[in-house]
Amino acid sequence: MPHFERHVFVCTNRRDPGNPKGCCADKGADAVVDAFKRELHERGLKGRMRANASGCLDQCARGVTCVVYPEQVWYGHVTVADVKEIVESHLIGGVPVARLVLEDR
Repeated sequence: MPHFERHVFVCTNRRDPGNPKGCCADKGADAVVDAFKRELHERGLKGRMRANASGCLDQCARGVTCVVYPEQVWYGHVTVADVKEIVESHLIGGVPVARLVLEDR
């Protein structure tokens, strides 16, 4: 079994239109997953780190939501524009991006 230094899960959950929580899918989750995968590949981190689409992380009101393991750092309101910063600062550098961290789930 592979062992990843860091593993990013991105909520791609889709809720019914009009749901008060909204959903990560409608906030661009698929593009965020693609951006993480592309960034990891371009930096030669494939095999060391992984990004996956996930089901509901139960934080869709604050989506696009991501969680990074093994640290269990939760990010909210993530956009494609944030991905490079998360990869550089947290995944490579070990320093979470404070402005995106969800403090209390």
